[in-house]
Amino acid sequence: MLTVKFFTFNPVAENTYVLHDETKECVLIDVGCHSEQEKAILRDYIAEKKLKPVMLLCTHTHFDHIMGNQFVLDTYGLKPIVHKEELFILQSQEAVAQKYGIAFEHSPMPEQFIAEGDVLKFGNTSLHVLHTPGHSPGHVAFYNAENHLLINGDVLFKGTIGRTDIPLGNFADLERSIKTKLYTLPEQTTVYCGHGPVTNIGYEKTHNMFVNAD
Repeated sequence: MLTVKFFTFNPVAENTYVLHDETKECVLIDVGCHSEQEKAILRDYIAEKKLKPVMLLCTHTHFDHIMGNQFVLDTYGLKPIVHKEELFILQSQEAVAQKYGIAFEHSPMPEQFIAEGDVLKFGNTSLHVLHTPGHSPGHVAFYNAENHLLINGDVLFKGTIGRTDIPLGNFADLERSIKTKLYTLPEQTTVYCGHGPVTNIGYEKTHNMFVNAD
């Protein structure tokens, strides 16, 4: 059985995810721990559950989602796995964070890339990669059909959507991603967001005021 644990970290209140199953292998997604206390919280959870991190995944590479990447490399020897269209953003985020008065360790560069249709396996679990551009060009989401869950980053939030009024954001792309990649999933699919509470596909198709299901 797949367990999803998330922590809300850093000044931007970003959700960091740990997914693991009965084998104790786990993946870390969008690790945004910033302070030493936040790093300790993540490290202690992994130790307490006796987990073995095997992948560091990024839905996208805005600075609030990658603040803990260097920590993960130093602690678990894992480099981030991203969509290749995120490289430019990843390389620019230290400067972007400084504009907001936030300093953090620059993320290590990826050695592996993912794309639409890839299947990532850990333990007895598979995550299907969905390319969901709009908030950023290389944004992806991770879908597990067996447990009806989606780690969707900053594409869809409860009752709203990710920002597109940022460099390389594009509302038409985001709307297309939501309608063709997310709203086509089963309505009972639980959606774990990059910020804020959990939602589900059925609720968003009915109540999301920014992208309807038509």
